[in-house]
Amino acid sequence: MLDKLTAAESRYDQLMAEMADPAVQADTAKFRTHSKELADMQPLIDQFRLYKDVAVQVAATEELVKDPDMRELAQEELKTLEAKRDALVAELKVLLIPKDPNDAKNVVLEIRAGAGGDEAALFASDLFRMYSRYAERQGWRLEVLNLSDTGVGGTKEVTALIEGKGVYGRL
Repeated sequence: MLDKLTAAESRYDQLMAEMADPAVQADTAKFRTHSKELADMQPLIDQFRLYKDVAVQVAATEELVKDPDMRELAQEELKTLEAKRDALVAELKVLLIPKDPNDAKNVVLEIRAGAGGDEAALFASDLFRMYSRYAERQGWRLEVLNLSDTGVGGTKEVTALIEGKGVYGRL
């Protein structure tokens, strides 16, 4: 796991160096792909660097445990740091899971009222409102493509396009 993280960090540093190059900044396609790759790697690299800092602190605290005057305080600090390190390892394992290439795609949401008349139309309306609010809270753009209302405030059918970062993966 540490080998993969170290390789990812070196790739991140390489991309950062390339982004500073004026030739890459002039090539919009290359700049865009590098920027996207950097943005995707950022959470992993941040967690890895935090993990390395905590690992250094654990090593320093283990040295303090050997000192009889500082032993009790150092043992308490060591427990806290080890718990933090273990939590970071768990987060890093999750971040290392390969992402689905479809996660970045947009979604066409289609909701239709089923059998049940007005009750089904009201439920479809509530369901669409729920998805709309969720999309709004995530910062996604929702565009209604087709909407058929009933006379009592329900929805017979609605088709909407939801665009944004990670829409497909979340929905």
